[in-house]
Amino acid sequence: MEYLPILASIFMINIVLSGDNAVVIAMASRNLPPKQQKAAIFIGSGGAIVFRIILTVVIVFLLKIPFLQAVGGLLLVYIAVKLLANDGSGEECEAASNLMQAIRVIIFADLIMSLDNTLAIAAVSKGNWLMIIIGLATSIPIIIFCSQILLYLMKKFPVIIYIGSGILAWTAGKMLVEDPKISQFLHQSYSANSLVGILDVAVPLVITAGVIGYGWYVNSRAPHCEIAGKEENA
Repeated sequence: MEYLPILASIFMINIVLSGDNAVVIAMASRNLPPKQQKAAIFIGSGGAIVFRIILTVVIVFLLKIPFLQAVGGLLLVYIAVKLLANDGSGEECEAASNLMQAIRVIIFADLIMSLDNTLAIAAVSKGNWLMIIIGLATSIPIIIFCSQILLYLMKKFPVIIYIGSGILAWTAGKMLVEDPKISQFLHQSYSANSLVGILDVAVPLVITAGVIGYGWYVNSRAPHCEIAGKEENA
């Protein structure tokens, strides 16, 4: 019974913090045939959880590396752009239909975005490794369920693809400004808390607008990329 509050807290953390992970899974697998979509979701989510457990073990050491979170944010910007934009050469369509490519994107992006989830679960679990592992494992069905819903909605409403990339870009912007070293620099450079607060919102907003704007511009000038799943069902 003493562990029930901890498990309840972990479950709520997973619901709140697993949304962006579900977005990247849906974005990465949206052009795969239906059977490969399911494989990408299950294998990608499972692989991501394995890396989350490893990350939990070494998190104390990783957090001592300067600007690690900022670098992760920049990498996430790149992923958001690549998932949204089609460069018109046909290579992006081929990559989007490749199962292993989708799995690599899912695992890599999830690893980048797992810092907040891992830290929150580790803090709530109070060093209890059984609770930590249970917390990480229970995030799998939540992420799979959410990504399945998003995949369905993306087929019905393509504008959700842009919203998804916007969410990833916003997450990347928040990772940049919330990096311990950058946050310390901002507070030292701008003594007024209001200015720091404005930057905390302005940086993610500019990055989000830039990613969506660039993706829309490139896609508007590129040939339409047919979704493999639709071709298979035809």
